[in-house]
Amino acid sequence: MSHEVVEKNIGLMVVLVIIVISFGGLAEIVPLYFMKDTTQPVKGLKPYTAMQLEGRDIYIREACNACHSQMIRPFRAETERYGHYSVAGEFVYDHPFLWGSKRTGPDLARVGGRYSDDWHEAHLINPRDVVPESNMPTFGFLAKSELTGEVTGRKMEVLRTLGVPYTDADIAGAAEAVKGKTEMAALIEYLQHLGTAVSIR
Repeated sequence: MSHEVVEKNIGLMVVLVIIVISFGGLAEIVPLYFMKDTTQPVKGLKPYTAMQLEGRDIYIREACNACHSQMIRPFRAETERYGHYSVAGEFVYDHPFLWGSKRTGPDLARVGGRYSDDWHEAHLINPRDVVPESNMPTFGFLAKSELTGEVTGRKMEVLRTLGVPYTDADIAGAAEAVKGKTEMAALIEYLQHLGTAVSIR
């Protein structure tokens, strides 16, 4: 089949392009399902607690991931600033995972434990109080919003169908674990967890 025939027949060209892209995609994606590094959790990884899970949902709802990636690349400049590079096994319980390349603010993959809860609270209420050059919006309203826990257990049930190893006890106690706590507290608990669940050598 000559190039001229393909180039003059748009329908044929579309079909051939779809076939080529499909084979290319399969060749890149399918092997990942059979690699333990990408499908198995790293040693010591545990699912999010009820509070951390609610905090993560608030993080997504407020679009924090639009400005803060959670993916440290394996380059010296990255690892010296943020810590060990990200590995797929750390994120097998994340649905959706929050890798990305957008960094208006710093990467948060290993922010857990770097600052105190009080620092995070002050930073969320008014970022410029602790980072004068910050252009991050304020999130003080999170301290006034309380969690009810009405759907926390249901979230865990859904995540369990996706392979997250929540127990019946985790699900049963989810509502009580978060009820009456503020969204600010949940978000801080999530941030303090980031990068601390596992020890990577």
